[in-house]
Amino acid sequence: MAADASSSSGPALNVFGELLACCCTNPMTGFYRDGNCRTGPQDVGRHLVCTQVTTEFLSFSRSRGNDLSTPRPEYDFPGLKDGDRWCLCALRWLEAFEAGMAPPVLLAATHLKALQFVPRAALDQHALDRR
Repeated sequence: MAADASSSSGPALNVFGELLACCCTNPMTGFYRDGNCRTGPQDVGRHLVCTQVTTEFLSFSRSRGNDLSTPRPEYDFPGLKDGDRWCLCALRWLEAFEAGMAPPVLLAATHLKALQFVPRAALDQHALDRR
């Protein structure tokens, strides 16, 4: 497991305090495009929440000025479709949650630092992997 780019103190952890699981490699996600919702100083959006996007969420995001459906090869971005897993910005996920449009999350692949922005109870409500 790769170390969290924002810290040299050890491996990246998920919201359970365990090693961060891979979110998705097809499409390749993560700020570092390594399949993991890791973060670092360059990641101003904090791409920490592993989601399984829905058509409704993609429409919501587009309505907020962030079109996640259209491919952008210049940014190594394939464009997303319903069912794809993707590391979302924590505050975008929270915005969608507050609007009743949050996509499901995979907690094992959601970075522990997401809890600095999103209440754990909100993530739990949308968890694909509840414990």
